[in-house]
Amino acid sequence: MLGIISLFDRDPRKLRTGRCFRLLGRAITRVKPWKIRISGHDNLDPTQVYVVVSNHQSIADIPVIAHLELDSKWLAKTELFRVPIAGWLLRMANEIAVDRADGLGRRAAMLQCTRCLRERCSVVFFPEGTRSLYGEVLPFSKGPFYLAIREQVPILPLVLHGSGAALPRRSWIFGGTRVIQLQILQPVPVDGLKTVDSASLRDTVRKRIVDELYRLQSLEKTLNA
Repeated sequence: MLGIISLFDRDPRKLRTGRCFRLLGRAITRVKPWKIRISGHDNLDPTQVYVVVSNHQSIADIPVIAHLELDSKWLAKTELFRVPIAGWLLRMANEIAVDRADGLGRRAAMLQCTRCLRERCSVVFFPEGTRSLYGEVLPFSKGPFYLAIREQVPILPLVLHGSGAALPRRSWIFGGTRVIQLQILQPVPVDGLKTVDSASLRDTVRKRIVDELYRLQSLEKTLNA
């Protein structure tokens, strides 16, 4: 079905194909033993273009974030594009592959991200670069924040909690019934910032994500006490 839609999607951005791809992601969460709770809808403007950044706990993060009503492209490592079926779907939807070990490949991927933003399509990043093993937030790369400042596009921070237990790293075995929370934080404007401020912006956004994740974890412990 997605292949047929992609074939007739004449938009170079493949927005229609991307929307169907995200519908597939939402469908996956319905057949898994997951309860998705999304908060902060008021912080998302579907007409605004964002550089979206999120913490990364498991592969389950992708279908959860697919619930956002936002035209976007994902930056994903090249290894995912080699996975049968999943990789084919990523290619059909024109998602962006990045080879983290190749400097030229990283620059080419960022050029594609730049093109997407200028064509009024948001871009989704996991700035940790890999999934967290124990749920902690790993260091962020500077690239997404440099891009946001250069293109003068606000950052939309997301916080995921519970997805690590739903589908642990290095495993394809789904856990039991799990509650996965997706918190949409207030956008972070980049007005007046210069690219030399990208490290400071990175640290500010990461702290907001870490603080919100800690709040969600503390609330869960209180409710389960």
